[in-house]
Amino acid sequence: MAVNVYTTPSCTYCTKAKNWFRENGIRFNEYNVASDQSRADEMMRKSGQMGVPVIDVNGKIIVGFRQDEIQRALKR
Repeated sequence: MAVNVYTTPSCTYCTKAKNWFRENGIRFNEYNVASDQSRADEMMRKSGQMGVPVIDVNGKIIVGFRQDEIQRALKR
């Protein structure tokens, strides 16, 4: 299972998402789009916007920390 989280340091919902993944034992890759332009471009291609967090669960793109959607995507 591949979980990628596109974040910025000042984003409170990014922090909530990362904490939720950690609390639930879900491994994830974090990409700071504020300091990595290539990851910011990748996030834009995937989500069509610049809002964070953008969470990619095996190709399912979720914009924002929407726990119910994340849980559904993790069960696939």
